Amino acid sequence: MAESLIDRIPKDVIALCDRLAEKGKRGWVVGGCVRDLLAGREVSDWDIATDALPAEVQKIFSRVIPTGIQHGTVTVVHKGKNYEVTTLRGETTYSDGRHPDAVHFTDDITRDLARRDFTFNAIAIDPMSGHVIDPFDGRKDLQNKLLRAVGVAEERFNEDGLRVLRAARFRATLDVELEEETKKAIPRTLDTFRKVSAERVRDEWVKSMKAKRPSRAFDVMRESGILAITCPELLEGVGMEQNKWHAFDVWKHGMECMDACAGDPILRIAALLHDVGKPRTRALSPKTNDYTFYDHEQIGAEIAQPIATRLKFSNDERARIVDLVRFHLFHYTDEWNDATVRRWMRRVGTDRIEDLYLLNDADVRAKGRDCSADLES
Repeated sequence: MAESLIDRIPKDVIALCDRLAEKGKRGWVVGGCVRDLLAGREVSDWDIATDALPAEVQKIFSRVIPTGIQHGTVTVVHKGKNYEVTTLRGETTYSDGRHPDAVHFTDDITRDLARRDFTFNAIAIDPMSGHVIDPFDGRKDLQNKLLRAVGVAEERFNEDGLRVLRAARFRATLDVELEEETKKAIPRTLDTFRKVSAERVRDEWVKSMKAKRPSRAFDVMRESGILAITCPELLEGVGMEQNKWHAFDVWKHGMECMDACAGDPILRIAALLHDVGKPRTRALSPKTNDYTFYDHEQIGAEIAQPIATRLKFSNDERARIVDLVRFHLFHYTDEWNDATVRRWMRRVGTDRIEDLYLLNDADVRAKGRDCSADLES
């Protein structure tokens, strides 16, 4: 096993550790790259931990960028690629709920791993020997598809508020389940989560959208109370029954639509929000004795606008999300002629048409029933 792991570590990464060894220092491959390596997934970024101090790392390598030197991290540029090299460290308190107030350097790799968030992110490999350092049984949790906090979950989450959102995201992107104590700790640490910036929340949403089923992340957010802080508007659809053409409530339909929606993360966020206006427009029709949601797409766009603004999406991203919510409800029928099509294209904009086709297809498939005759929602 060790030999095969070494074979899969890029030669340039091993060369960096060789260089450290030439100067009497050690280097380990650590973090998410080790997790993905052990899981057989493609690794995009390689991180190295070392017992060399930041000033020593700067002397050992010819091209170094002091990207986070106050916390022991520098970026080594090697053959045109960037590699983060971080000095082994311990940490003090986290007053701001995101960053340690101070760090102290150490030469103990196990102590460094103990400060990390989840067990399968707290594994190191010595690329010289192939030895795997796994003090918290992260490999076992990875094999069992279990996300477990390192040490006491409540302490880890109170150190860094973003970790609860990362837990939700990992459930989707890594297709794992939350260990029970780790799951229970999330609602108890939401005061720390409230300190996380909107930009960080947005980034985690976008990363979650890259999963096969991002709904796995949003279900954790809903159940734990995270979503009540970041986007309470979505919770209005939980348990809200729809009309006879829908098998799911508004919340579940949104989750199914998001999962079914092909395309990039921003398109999927529009799918998540496409029916956010339904709870505020639902009415019971005395004629059909069924629910209607007239103008929910317009009300939804009015709701989506401040959500996208609050989460710091760019102007272009915000406009795209809001437009897709506003125009998602369309039905091409035999009554449409060329003039009708041209009017529709002018109204929605030619740059939105492909997105709207994808969103509409996902919307229909997410109803959970045969809805070919449904012309309303």
